[in-house]
Formats: sequence, C-alpha cells, structure tokens
Amino acid sequence: MSLLTIGTVAFDALETPYGKTDKIIGGSCTYIALSAAFFQPKVNVVAVVGDDFPQAYMDTLESKGINLDGLQIKAGEKSFFWAGKYHNNMNSRDTLVTDLNVLADFKPVIPASYQDCEYLMLGNLTPQVQIEAIEGLTKRPKLVVMDTMNFWMDVAMDDLKRVLKMVDVLCINDEEARQLSEQYSLRTAAKLIMEMGPKTLIIKKGEHGALLFQGSNMFYCPALPLEEVFDPTGAGDTFVGGFIGYLAKTDDISFENMRKAIVYGSAMASFCVEKFGTERLLEINDQDLEGRVNEFRELARF
Repeated sequence: MSLLTIGTVAFDALETPYGKTDKIIGGSCTYIALSAAFFQPKVNVVAVVGDDFPQAYMDTLESKGINLDGLQIKAGEKSFFWAGKYHNNMNSRDTLVTDLNVLADFKPVIPASYQDCEYLMLGNLTPQVQIEAIEGLTKRPKLVVMDTMNFWMDVAMDDLKRVLKMVDVLCINDEEARQLSEQYSLRTAAKLIMEMGPKTLIIKKGEHGALLFQGSNMFYCPALPLEEVFDPTGAGDTFVGGFIGYLAKTDDISFENMRKAIVYGSAMASFCVEKFGTERLLEINDQDLEGRVNEFRELARF
C-alpha cells in the first residue's frame, strides 16, 4: 500500500550528556520516512529544503526506498535548522536556535504520482499546512494519521480544531493531551479529544511507553528500559513512522492490528535513541527489529 508523509526535512545540531554534533540530517519527515520505509518498499515524501541540503543526504534517503519526487528544493534559500541541548535527565531540552528559512512560506505540492496514496502521515507542521495537504489529495486515503504539538495549541487552536475533524488518528504526548483537553486524567482527556474528530488517539509517554485509545478500547505498550539513551531527538517521529509503516505493510487498520503497530513503532523508537540523529536507523535490519519486538513481548507477557 502506498504511503505518503508530509513534514520537515531539515538540519539539526544536537548536544546531549554523551556529546554534540554539528549540522546533521533531521526533521519530522526524515525520521517518519526512514522508520516507515523499514516496512514499506516505497514511502513518498512531501517537504521543502534549501539548495544547501547535500545531495549525499538525499541519496541516503533514496537508498532506503524513499521517493523524493515531492521534495521541493528552493534555490538561493537555506533549509530549516534547529539546535537543541538536552539536560542530564534527557526528558527536557532547551531550544538554542530555530531558523525556519524555507519553512516560513512552505506550501505542500503533492505530485500526481502520489495521488493514489492509501496511508497519509502528517508530521508536525502548522495546522494550516496540514489542512492544505489533505485538501491537495484528489481522494481520501484509507487512513490519515497526524502529529502536532503544544505550540500550535497556543497560537493556532482554531486551525488545529479544523484539521482534527479531518483525520483518523492523532498522535500527541501526555502533556499535549492534557493541554488540548484541559483534563488531567488521560482517559478522560482521550474521550474528549476523540469527540473533536479523530476516532483513534495515541498518547506518547516517552520513557513510560504509549497508550492507544479507540472508542471504549484501550491498550498500553510499555517502553523498553535501555541501558543508555544517547539522543532522544526524533524518537516520537520514528515511533509514529513505524506505526503507520506497519499498518500500511499489513493493510489492516483494525484495533487489534493497531496494537501490534504500536509495539513495532515503539521498537523502532528504541533503536533511534541509541545514537545521534538518524545514525542507528540506517544500521538496523529485519533480524534486529524482530529481536527487539520479542523483547517487548517478554516485557509485557504474564
């Protein structure tokens, strides 16, 4: 099944207690696509970069089966750049630099070859761009999954509520779920958020796993305790990329299959944090993934 993801392809500069990097490849779309491509032979991307984005990075993405026909390259402009520093507990970070650059006036353009997509993953972007992306498709995909963040709840709540009515699955963290619903109990929050539009809700809880809600159904997937978390950047995007990638591969959007997809997404995210940026995602193979999924099975079995 064809899968389309729309988000950012960017540069990151990272500092954690384990070291620091200069500019490396990052962006929500990059992590989502690399994770989803592990399951799907072809993942289509819509994003924008400047002409400072190296061809070698694009070659790497294409070598993993990622189609970049929808990657706009703006001549004479710079790519989106984010720099951050993580605290010792790795759960909190400081943003040092955010340069929107080409992202400031990004309009998603969906190539004709992408129009038959069955699965759509909207990475974290302005709600208005997410709306334009959905409206840019000639037919509705089988499943539309969306990520967002608390910043858009602060500055674009009306647009966010509009796009929530247009999606099937929303993926946010626990802090964002509480802000969006104005409820502390995540179960109560989930009920209210699903009334806003999405039939299914995923609440990410970082090192404490993830919750899946659909109607009266609920599922909890623990996070795998790791000896070291090297760099958490992109873990949430890797998680949701694995989730939708598994659903697209199996072409089954039942709640039972979503439970499995949550585990596969969690397994992919557990690899992501083991090295800087996308480095670890570029190394793993099918055997690595199945071994990690089996660790999750043992962790939750009783």
